[in-house]
Amino acid sequence: MIIKGKVHKFGNDINTDDIIAAKYLNTIDPQELGRHCMETIAADFVQKVSEGDIIVAGKNFGCGSSREHAPIAIKGCGISLVIAKSFARIFFRNAINIGLPILELDNSDEINSQDELEVNLDNGIIKNITQNKEYTSLKLPGFMQDLISLGGLMPYIERKLKNENS
Repeated sequence: MIIKGKVHKFGNDINTDDIIAAKYLNTIDPQELGRHCMETIAADFVQKVSEGDIIVAGKNFGCGSSREHAPIAIKGCGISLVIAKSFARIFFRNAINIGLPILELDNSDEINSQDELEVNLDNGIIKNITQNKEYTSLKLPGFMQDLISLGGLMPYIERKLKNENS
């Protein structure tokens, strides 16, 4: 799967409250959560996002609570991929479970806001078209790529059960 998009850059330790404020946790609707994504740390973030854009961040992205609302909000506002130096473990799992692609990249700090990226999820190659640079991230295992391509854990399980019952 190839993802192309413009970068929205964030630093280290972006927590789930930064991603989606607690006052919006009364819904799991992706579009509603997406309208409020990152508003506590970047009030105009959602207005700047185009469908398919990419978040690039530093270390420990998604730290804080275990709420799955955070990756739902990111996906709901149109972000197609998050690249970071590292992710909080539970955010990593929640992102995969809802079908939000994420990649770890040690030198994510070399990528700038507004850079245009082309990312091949199958092999972990990240091309920075703006800077004419290429990076290699750890690619996700095959079953995780399947989860993402199907839209998350529930569609993955539904397909698996359907295939077993065929």
